[in-house]
Amino acid sequence: MLGLIQRVSSASASIDNTVVGTIDQGLLLLLGIEKTDLEAAADKLLQKILNYRVFADSEGKMNLSLRDIGGELLVVSQFTLAADTNKGLRPSFSSAASPEQAEELYDYFLTQAATALNTQIQSGRFGADMQVMLHNDGPVTFMLRS
Repeated sequence: MLGLIQRVSSASASIDNTVVGTIDQGLLLLLGIEKTDLEAAADKLLQKILNYRVFADSEGKMNLSLRDIGGELLVVSQFTLAADTNKGLRPSFSSAASPEQAEELYDYFLTQAATALNTQIQSGRFGADMQVMLHNDGPVTFMLRS
């Protein structure tokens, strides 16, 4: 499972000009699911994301996590993260999970995140054509793997 996290001052996901998920300070997570991923991979990645220290402390050092600052989380499914780009000029999606498997793990991830943060998680809609807007804070962006 792949997670591209971006530290944001705000972010939103829209479908047909209708906002379906929006946050203020926190993390935008673009979530890629591969065919070998299981719930254990989702659990491991979630813990990493919630505890990854990407927010500045009082000295300006990245020592605080999403949990530490009480930040928000916007999760957007992003199957293109699972693309193999090693050969040619067109990506291969042979390692990406099937839509059925990916949606099941995406929903599982959202449920686990809501439980872990004890709050409603903002998200895009699985499989939808979305427009994602963000104000990247830094910019700070990291690729995480479970």
